[in-house]
Amino acid sequence: MEHAATILITIGCLFLIGLVTDAVGARTKLPRVTLLIIFGVVIGPSLLNLVPHPVTKWFPIVGNMALAMVGFLLGGKLKFTTLRYTGHQVLWISIAEVVVTALIVVVGLLLLGVRPEIALLLAGISAATAPAATADVIWEAKARGKFTQTLLGIVAIDDAWALIIFSLLFVIAQMFVGQARGIHILTHSAWELGGAVLLGVVLGYPMAFLTGRIKSGEPTVVEALGLVFLCCGLALWLKVSYLLAVMVLGLVVTNLAHHHKRPFHAIEGIERPFMVLFFILAGVSLHLGLLMTSGLIGIAYVILRFIGRIIGGYSGGVIAHSDKNTKRWIGLALMPQAGVALGMALVASENFPEVKNIILPVVLGATVAFEIIGPIMTRMALVRAHEIPAKRKATQKVS
Repeated sequence: MEHAATILITIGCLFLIGLVTDAVGARTKLPRVTLLIIFGVVIGPSLLNLVPHPVTKWFPIVGNMALAMVGFLLGGKLKFTTLRYTGHQVLWISIAEVVVTALIVVVGLLLLGVRPEIALLLAGISAATAPAATADVIWEAKARGKFTQTLLGIVAIDDAWALIIFSLLFVIAQMFVGQARGIHILTHSAWELGGAVLLGVVLGYPMAFLTGRIKSGEPTVVEALGLVFLCCGLALWLKVSYLLAVMVLGLVVTNLAHHHKRPFHAIEGIERPFMVLFFILAGVSLHLGLLMTSGLIGIAYVILRFIGRIIGGYSGGVIAHSDKNTKRWIGLALMPQAGVALGMALVASENFPEVKNIILPVVLGATVAFEIIGPIMTRMALVRAHEIPAKRKATQKVS
């Protein structure tokens, strides 16, 4: 009984903190994501250590549920009618910023004398982004326009390209250390991506035609959450990318369910509490001490990834013949990095135990930096691209 009371009190406090951060965020230029993560770091083991241990065990499942809803909503933004105008930009910019970021990180680390296998693994990890943080900044700022649509499209497919790049560099890294498991990694990666797309289509097709019938034109909360969590759970069980699976699910439904009036309204209404818990617990799980242990390699990784994002975004914009704002600011908007990168770091550590003590501190330390600073840069890019409503910017200016 005491255990249940502690958990419920903690949940209540965390939700109330979410309200406070909304109020603070409305009066400052700090995104809510950054405020929630900073609060999580403060109450976490790195500083005050106020969070009961049972609560920290929630993070994996809360993270899965929150990211599943974010992925579904991101997929829902990829309407074919919209992609006709931004699709080529989404494709070329997403590919360019992933490839260029990885290339700059690997070359930069090799020039600094870092061992090839470490440079290759960190380069692969650097390509990943944090769609949840980016989407939350856009939602909070009420940003809208062509730049915002392009950004949403990029973060929706960005991690798919990142997984492909990571898999290829992973295989090359294994060659440097004499491991003969390259084919296994390639087939596993192919299944992780291809299986996710297949699962999203298989579930999305019937969902598009069967949902929105109980309440005409609009799926109920039970329908929407049931299918999203079912897709996420099946993806985890099948060991495929659940984030990609729910994105494909959302894409299929939004393009095939022509009888839906507001197909994702139910999810949008319930997503917020999960996101509050997700970002606070993400902050709790970050350890500031890792910033000190990552050393020169960690600092170089952060700087090189920053440069890679800026150059990659601009290069993709040039290839796609994007407007000036998109070329200038899209790379800055893609700085946040979190869950997918940590997952890649764990995979790399398991398969390269001899470099585990280098890879994990560097990636975890960089995550602290990019999760706190990244959303601020995303907000800055949206402001520079003139896609935050004037009323919102005026409120910030007065404060």
